[in-house]
Amino acid sequence: MQLRKLGRTGVDVSAICLGTMTFGDQTPEDDAFAQMDFARERGINFFDTAEMYASPPKAETQGNTERIIGNWLKARGARDKLVLASKVAGRTRDMKWIRPEENLEGGQVRVSRAQIDYAVEQSLKRLQTDYIDLYQVHWPDRLYRGFGFQTYKDYPQDFIAFEETLDALGRQVAKGNIRHIGVSNESAWGVMRYVAESDTCGLPRIASIQNAYHLLNRRFETGGLAEIALREDVGLLAYSPLAQGVLTGKYLGGARPEGSRGKLYNRLQRYEGPNAAEACARYVNAAQALGLSPVQLALKFVDTRPWVTSTIIGASRLAQLEEDVAAFDLVWTGEMEERVNAIHAAQPDPCP
Repeated sequence: MQLRKLGRTGVDVSAICLGTMTFGDQTPEDDAFAQMDFARERGINFFDTAEMYASPPKAETQGNTERIIGNWLKARGARDKLVLASKVAGRTRDMKWIRPEENLEGGQVRVSRAQIDYAVEQSLKRLQTDYIDLYQVHWPDRLYRGFGFQTYKDYPQDFIAFEETLDALGRQVAKGNIRHIGVSNESAWGVMRYVAESDTCGLPRIASIQNAYHLLNRRFETGGLAEIALREDVGLLAYSPLAQGVLTGKYLGGARPEGSRGKLYNRLQRYEGPNAAEACARYVNAAQALGLSPVQLALKFVDTRPWVTSTIIGASRLAQLEEDVAAFDLVWTGEMEERVNAIHAAQPDPCP
Protein backbone atom coordinates (compact mmCIF):
# COMPACT_ATOMS: atom_id res chain seq x y z
CA MET A 1 0.00 0.00 0.00
CA GLN A 2 1.41 3.37 -1.03
CA LEU A 3 1.76 5.92 1.76
CA ARG A 4 1.54 9.68 1.23
CA LYS A 5 2.21 12.68 3.44
CA LEU A 6 -0.81 14.36 5.03
CA GLY A 7 -0.17 18.01 4.30
CA ARG A 8 2.81 19.32 6.29
CA THR A 9 2.06 17.17 9.33
CA GLY A 10 4.69 14.48 8.74
CA VAL A 11 1.95 11.86 9.09
CA ASP A 12 1.88 9.08 6.49
CA VAL A 13 -1.55 7.98 5.29
CA SER A 14 -2.46 5.22 2.89
CA ALA A 15 -3.46 6.17 -0.64
CA ILE A 16 -6.79 4.50 0.15
CA CYS A 17 -8.92 5.79 3.00
CA LEU A 18 -11.74 3.65 4.34
CA GLY A 19 -14.98 5.61 4.27
CA THR A 20 -17.39 4.46 6.95
CA MET A 21 -20.57 6.49 6.55
CA THR A 22 -22.77 3.41 5.93
CA PHE A 23 -21.76 1.79 9.24
CA GLY A 24 -24.67 1.65 11.63
CA ASP A 25 -27.43 1.92 9.04
CA GLN A 26 -26.93 0.20 5.70
CA THR A 27 -23.94 -1.76 7.07
CA PRO A 28 -24.49 -3.61 10.38
CA GLU A 29 -21.73 -3.85 12.97
CA ASP A 30 -20.48 -7.34 12.12
CA ASP A 31 -20.11 -6.41 8.45
CA ALA A 32 -18.40 -3.16 9.44
CA PHE A 33 -15.92 -5.13 11.56
CA ALA A 34 -15.17 -7.37 8.57
CA GLN A 35 -14.51 -4.33 6.39
CA MET A 36 -12.18 -2.73 8.92
CA ASP A 37 -10.30 -6.02 9.39
CA PHE A 38 -9.89 -6.40 5.63
CA ALA A 39 -8.73 -2.80 5.26
CA ARG A 40 -6.01 -3.28 7.84
CA GLU A 41 -4.93 -6.55 6.23
CA ARG A 42 -4.47 -4.68 2.95
CA GLY A 43 -2.35 -1.96 4.53
CA ILE A 44 -5.00 0.76 4.80
CA ASN A 45 -4.15 2.85 7.86
CA PHE A 46 -6.57 5.74 7.27
CA PHE A 47 -10.24 5.65 8.35
CA ASP A 48 -12.68 8.55 7.90
CA THR A 49 -15.90 9.17 9.81
CA ALA A 50 -18.00 12.06 11.16
CA GLU A 51 -20.19 12.91 14.13
CA MET A 52 -23.15 13.11 11.72
CA TYR A 53 -22.85 9.52 10.43
CA ALA A 54 -24.48 7.11 9.64
CA SER A 55 -25.55 8.62 6.34
CA PRO A 56 -28.10 9.63 5.22
CA PRO A 57 -28.31 11.65 8.43
CA LYS A 58 -31.16 11.11 10.83
CA ALA A 59 -31.55 11.41 14.57
CA GLU A 60 -31.94 7.69 15.25
CA THR A 61 -28.61 6.73 13.61
CA GLN A 62 -26.49 9.80 14.42
CA GLY A 63 -23.24 8.71 16.07
CA ASN A 64 -23.67 5.05 15.15
CA THR A 65 -20.65 5.02 12.86
CA GLU A 66 -18.27 6.40 15.46
CA ARG A 67 -19.67 3.98 18.05
CA ILE A 68 -19.02 0.99 15.77
CA ILE A 69 -15.47 2.14 15.04
CA GLY A 70 -14.94 2.62 18.77
CA ASN A 71 -16.14 -0.92 19.47
CA TRP A 72 -13.78 -2.24 16.80
CA LEU A 73 -10.83 -0.27 18.21
CA LYS A 74 -11.54 -1.65 21.68
CA ALA A 75 -11.83 -5.22 20.37
CA ARG A 76 -8.76 -5.07 18.13
CA GLY A 77 -6.48 -2.77 20.13
CA ALA A 78 -5.30 -1.21 16.90
CA ARG A 79 -5.52 2.49 17.74
CA ASP A 80 -1.81 3.27 17.35
CA LYS A 81 -1.80 1.66 13.89
CA LEU A 82 -4.47 4.01 12.52
CA VAL A 83 -4.81 7.57 11.33
CA LEU A 84 -8.37 8.30 12.41
CA ALA A 85 -10.30 11.22 10.90
CA SER A 86 -13.64 12.63 11.98
CA LYS A 87 -15.65 15.79 11.34
CA VAL A 88 -17.69 18.42 13.13
CA ALA A 89 -20.95 19.37 11.43
CA GLY A 90 -21.14 22.79 9.83
CA ARG A 91 -23.93 25.32 9.98
CA THR A 92 -27.42 23.86 9.75
CA ARG A 93 -30.96 24.20 11.04
CA ASP A 94 -31.97 20.81 9.67
CA MET A 95 -29.98 18.58 12.04
CA LYS A 96 -30.48 20.25 15.40
CA TRP A 97 -30.61 16.82 17.01
CA ILE A 98 -26.79 16.67 16.71
CA ARG A 99 -26.55 19.08 19.68
CA PRO A 100 -28.50 19.50 22.92
CA GLU A 101 -30.90 22.42 22.71
CA GLU A 102 -28.80 24.49 25.11
CA ASN A 103 -25.75 24.20 22.83
CA LEU A 104 -27.47 25.59 19.75
CA GLU A 105 -26.82 29.18 18.75
CA GLY A 106 -29.80 30.95 17.26
CA GLY A 107 -31.45 27.55 16.86
CA GLN A 108 -28.61 26.34 14.67
CA VAL A 109 -25.65 24.01 14.68
CA ARG A 110 -22.60 26.26 14.22
CA VAL A 111 -18.83 25.90 14.09
CA SER A 112 -18.29 27.90 17.28
CA ARG A 113 -15.88 27.23 20.12
CA ALA A 114 -18.60 25.90 22.44
CA GLN A 115 -20.03 23.57 19.81
CA ILE A 116 -16.61 22.36 18.67
CA ASP A 117 -15.72 21.59 22.30
CA TYR A 118 -18.94 19.60 22.71
CA ALA A 119 -18.56 17.77 19.40
CA VAL A 120 -14.96 16.72 20.05
CA GLU A 121 -15.75 15.34 23.50
CA GLN A 122 -18.71 13.35 22.20
CA SER A 123 -16.72 11.92 19.29
CA LEU A 124 -13.91 10.86 21.62
CA LYS A 125 -16.42 9.03 23.82
CA ARG A 126 -18.06 7.24 20.91
CA LEU A 127 -14.72 6.33 19.35
CA GLN A 128 -13.34 5.15 22.72
CA THR A 129 -10.07 6.96 22.10
CA ASP A 130 -8.05 9.76 23.67
CA TYR A 131 -7.35 11.59 20.42
CA ILE A 132 -8.45 12.10 16.83
CA ASP A 133 -5.64 12.36 14.28
CA LEU A 134 -7.46 14.58 11.77
CA TYR A 135 -10.46 16.67 12.75
CA GLN A 136 -12.30 18.38 9.90
CA VAL A 137 -14.97 21.06 9.52
CA HIS A 138 -17.56 19.04 7.60
CA TRP A 139 -18.93 22.04 5.71
CA PRO A 140 -18.54 25.80 6.21
CA ASP A 141 -20.21 27.90 8.86
CA ARG A 142 -21.01 30.49 6.23
CA LEU A 143 -23.92 29.97 3.85
CA TYR A 144 -22.31 28.60 0.73
CA ARG A 145 -23.41 26.41 -2.17
CA GLY A 146 -20.71 23.86 -1.65
CA PHE A 147 -22.43 20.58 -2.39
CA GLY A 148 -22.06 20.34 -6.14
CA PHE A 149 -24.00 23.37 -7.34
CA GLN A 150 -22.63 24.93 -10.52
CA THR A 151 -24.09 28.40 -10.04
CA TYR A 152 -22.84 30.89 -7.46
CA LYS A 153 -25.04 32.78 -5.02
CA ASP A 154 -23.69 35.43 -2.67
CA TYR A 155 -25.28 35.02 0.75
CA PRO A 156 -25.11 37.48 3.67
CA GLN A 157 -21.68 37.17 5.23
CA ASP A 158 -22.63 36.64 8.88
CA PHE A 159 -20.44 33.59 9.49
CA ILE A 160 -18.14 32.81 12.41
CA ALA A 161 -14.70 34.19 11.62
CA PHE A 162 -12.07 31.78 10.31
CA GLU A 163 -9.73 32.89 13.10
CA GLU A 164 -12.33 32.01 15.74
CA THR A 165 -12.86 28.52 14.33
CA LEU A 166 -9.11 27.95 14.06
CA ASP A 167 -8.61 29.18 17.61
CA ALA A 168 -11.28 26.76 18.87
CA LEU A 169 -9.63 23.88 17.03
CA GLY A 170 -6.23 25.01 18.26
CA ARG A 171 -7.41 24.77 21.85
CA GLN A 172 -8.38 21.15 21.22
CA VAL A 173 -4.95 20.52 19.70
CA ALA A 174 -3.34 22.03 22.80
CA LYS A 175 -5.41 19.69 24.98
CA GLY A 176 -4.24 16.70 22.95
CA ASN A 177 -7.77 15.80 21.90
CA ILE A 178 -7.00 16.31 18.21
CA ARG A 179 -3.67 16.31 16.42
CA HIS A 180 -4.29 17.91 13.04
CA ILE A 181 -7.12 19.76 11.30
CA GLY A 182 -8.74 19.88 7.90
CA VAL A 183 -11.78 21.14 6.02
CA SER A 184 -14.42 19.60 3.81
CA ASN A 185 -16.81 20.83 1.11
CA GLU A 186 -14.84 24.07 0.96
CA SER A 187 -14.14 26.59 -1.78
CA ALA A 188 -10.82 27.93 -2.99
CA TRP A 189 -11.49 31.19 -1.17
CA GLY A 190 -12.32 29.39 2.06
CA VAL A 191 -9.17 27.26 1.95
CA MET A 192 -6.95 30.27 1.36
CA ARG A 193 -8.61 32.20 4.19
CA TYR A 194 -7.92 29.31 6.56
CA VAL A 195 -4.28 29.15 5.40
CA ALA A 196 -3.83 32.91 5.68
CA GLU A 197 -5.34 33.11 9.17
CA SER A 198 -3.23 30.23 10.46
CA ASP A 199 -0.04 31.76 9.05
CA THR A 200 -0.87 35.25 10.33
CA CYS A 201 -2.13 34.30 13.78
CA GLY A 202 0.09 31.30 14.54
CA LEU A 203 -2.87 28.93 14.64
CA PRO A 204 -3.01 25.29 13.47
CA ARG A 205 -2.75 24.91 9.70
CA ILE A 206 -5.22 22.82 7.73
CA ALA A 207 -3.62 19.69 6.32
CA SER A 208 -6.30 18.58 3.88
CA ILE A 209 -9.53 19.31 2.11
CA GLN A 210 -12.19 16.62 1.68
CA ASN A 211 -14.35 17.33 -1.36
CA ALA A 212 -16.28 15.30 -3.90
CA TYR A 213 -14.13 14.45 -6.90
CA HIS A 214 -14.74 11.94 -9.67
CA LEU A 215 -15.02 11.55 -13.45
CA LEU A 216 -18.40 13.30 -13.49
CA ASN A 217 -17.24 16.17 -11.29
CA ARG A 218 -13.74 17.52 -11.93
CA ARG A 219 -14.40 21.08 -10.74
CA PHE A 220 -11.67 20.69 -8.12
CA GLU A 221 -9.25 21.03 -11.04
CA THR A 222 -10.76 24.07 -12.69
CA GLY A 223 -11.93 26.13 -9.70
CA GLY A 224 -8.49 26.81 -8.26
CA LEU A 225 -8.45 24.10 -5.60
CA ALA A 226 -6.02 21.76 -7.38
CA GLU A 227 -3.40 24.51 -7.61
CA ILE A 228 -3.93 25.41 -3.94
CA ALA A 229 -3.65 21.76 -2.92
CA LEU A 230 -0.30 21.46 -4.67
CA ARG A 231 1.20 24.85 -3.77
CA GLU A 232 -0.04 25.02 -0.17
CA ASP A 233 0.27 21.33 0.74
CA VAL A 234 -3.45 20.99 1.45
CA GLY A 235 -4.06 17.71 -0.34
CA LEU A 236 -7.42 16.40 -1.47
CA LEU A 237 -9.15 13.57 0.35
CA ALA A 238 -11.43 12.68 -2.53
CA TYR A 239 -14.87 11.44 -1.54
CA SER A 240 -17.51 9.82 -3.77
CA PRO A 241 -14.91 8.68 -6.34
CA LEU A 242 -17.62 6.44 -7.84
CA ALA A 243 -20.26 9.20 -7.60
CA GLN A 244 -22.17 7.13 -5.03
CA GLY A 245 -22.08 4.14 -7.36
CA VAL A 246 -23.28 5.98 -10.47
CA LEU A 247 -19.94 5.41 -12.24
CA THR A 248 -20.27 1.65 -11.85
CA GLY A 249 -23.00 1.87 -14.48
CA LYS A 250 -25.54 0.09 -12.29
CA TYR A 251 -28.02 2.97 -12.47
CA LEU A 252 -27.94 3.40 -16.25
CA GLY A 253 -31.31 3.37 -17.93
CA GLY A 254 -32.99 4.39 -14.69
CA ALA A 255 -32.19 1.10 -12.96
CA ARG A 256 -32.34 0.96 -9.17
CA PRO A 257 -30.91 -2.40 -8.05
CA GLU A 258 -32.29 -3.87 -4.84
CA GLY A 259 -30.13 -3.02 -1.85
CA SER A 260 -28.38 -0.13 -3.59
CA ARG A 261 -28.24 3.33 -2.02
CA GLY A 262 -30.14 4.67 -5.00
CA LYS A 263 -32.98 2.28 -4.25
CA LEU A 264 -32.87 2.61 -0.47
CA TYR A 265 -32.42 6.35 -0.07
CA ASN A 266 -33.04 8.04 -3.44
CA ARG A 267 -30.14 10.43 -2.81
CA LEU A 268 -28.46 10.43 -6.20
CA GLN A 269 -29.68 13.86 -7.31
CA ARG A 270 -26.24 15.38 -6.80
CA TYR A 271 -24.86 12.99 -9.43
CA GLU A 272 -27.71 13.02 -11.94
CA GLY A 273 -27.44 16.16 -14.05
CA PRO A 274 -29.12 16.32 -17.47
CA ASN A 275 -26.02 14.99 -19.22
CA ALA A 276 -24.71 12.75 -16.45
CA ALA A 277 -26.25 9.50 -17.71
CA GLU A 278 -24.81 10.00 -21.20
CA ALA A 279 -21.36 10.84 -19.83
CA CYS A 280 -21.49 7.90 -17.44
CA ALA A 281 -22.36 5.54 -20.30
CA ARG A 282 -19.36 6.84 -22.23
CA TYR A 283 -17.03 6.17 -19.30
CA VAL A 284 -18.47 2.68 -18.87
CA ASN A 285 -17.96 1.98 -22.58
CA ALA A 286 -14.43 3.38 -22.43
CA ALA A 287 -13.58 1.08 -19.54
CA GLN A 288 -14.87 -1.94 -21.41
CA ALA A 289 -12.92 -0.97 -24.54
CA LEU A 290 -9.77 -0.74 -22.40
CA GLY A 291 -10.40 -4.16 -20.88
CA LEU A 292 -11.25 -2.68 -17.48
CA SER A 293 -14.22 -2.58 -15.17
CA PRO A 294 -15.90 0.81 -14.73
CA VAL A 295 -14.83 0.67 -11.06
CA GLN A 296 -11.16 0.28 -12.04
CA LEU A 297 -11.25 3.20 -14.45
CA ALA A 298 -13.04 5.55 -12.07
CA LEU A 299 -11.00 4.79 -8.95
CA LYS A 300 -7.60 4.69 -10.59
CA PHE A 301 -8.31 8.01 -12.33
CA VAL A 302 -8.73 9.69 -8.95
CA ASP A 303 -5.74 7.90 -7.43
CA THR A 304 -3.38 9.17 -10.13
CA ARG A 305 -4.11 12.89 -9.74
CA PRO A 306 -1.09 14.62 -8.14
CA TRP A 307 -3.23 16.75 -5.81
CA VAL A 308 -4.94 13.70 -4.26
CA THR A 309 -3.54 12.61 -0.91
CA SER A 310 -6.01 9.75 -0.42
CA THR A 311 -9.11 8.38 -2.12
CA ILE A 312 -11.99 7.64 0.24
CA ILE A 313 -13.79 4.45 -0.68
CA GLY A 314 -16.84 3.15 1.12
CA ALA A 315 -18.93 0.06 0.62
CA SER A 316 -22.05 -1.43 2.13
CA ARG A 317 -20.68 -4.96 1.68
CA LEU A 318 -17.23 -6.55 2.01
CA ALA A 319 -17.29 -7.85 -1.58
CA GLN A 320 -17.68 -4.29 -2.87
CA LEU A 321 -14.76 -3.12 -0.75
CA GLU A 322 -12.58 -5.94 -2.04
CA GLU A 323 -13.34 -4.95 -5.64
CA ASP A 324 -12.65 -1.29 -4.90
CA VAL A 325 -9.29 -1.94 -3.23
CA ALA A 326 -8.18 -4.22 -6.06
CA ALA A 327 -8.78 -1.40 -8.56
CA PHE A 328 -5.82 0.52 -7.14
CA ASP A 329 -3.42 -2.19 -8.34
CA LEU A 330 -4.10 -1.10 -11.93
CA VAL A 331 -1.30 0.61 -13.87
CA TRP A 332 -2.60 3.87 -15.37
CA THR A 333 -1.61 4.37 -19.01
CA GLY A 334 -1.46 7.23 -21.46
CA GLU A 335 -4.32 5.69 -23.42
CA MET A 336 -6.52 5.70 -20.33
CA GLU A 337 -5.66 9.33 -19.71
CA GLU A 338 -6.52 10.28 -23.29
CA ARG A 339 -9.84 8.43 -23.16
CA VAL A 340 -11.12 10.04 -19.99
CA ASN A 341 -9.93 13.50 -21.00
CA ALA A 342 -11.67 13.23 -24.38
CA ILE A 343 -14.97 12.38 -22.69
CA HIS A 344 -14.46 15.17 -20.16
CA ALA A 345 -13.73 17.69 -22.93
CA ALA A 346 -16.96 16.74 -24.71
CA GLN A 347 -19.11 16.76 -21.54
CA PRO A 348 -17.30 18.62 -18.75
CA ASP A 349 -18.75 18.26 -15.26
CA PRO A 350 -22.28 17.09 -16.17
CA CYS A 351 -23.34 16.71 -12.54
CA PRO A 352 -25.15 19.61 -10.82
